[in-house]
Amino acid sequence: MAYDEGLANRLRKSLKGNLDINEKKMFGGLAFMCRGHMFVGIIGNDLMARVGPDNYVEVLKQPHIREMDFTGKPMKGYVYIAPETLASDNQLAKWVNMCLKFVDTLPLKK
Repeated sequence: MAYDEGLANRLRKSLKGNLDINEKKMFGGLAFMCRGHMFVGIIGNDLMARVGPDNYVEVLKQPHIREMDFTGKPMKGYVYIAPETLASDNQLAKWVNMCLKFVDTLPLKK
């Protein structure tokens, strides 16, 4: 499955200068990692966002957001965000920052 290269470039731009970030091709898409933890990614045209368990229920109430069910089972704390919700750089930054804030609470992965 291909991923939206335009969205990937927007993510790269928003994360520029953050030395803790690297990207990895996974799941037929692209994942961005922080300190070893996946926090956002792109599957097709959707942003995969690791919002964490505390934000999960509230985030799912918003339009154009659905649970991440990549394996056929919902993954708690992860959602798919449709392109309609990512039209501006500010909207994208809101999601990226929420996900980074969550993974900052996790222990460093080796």
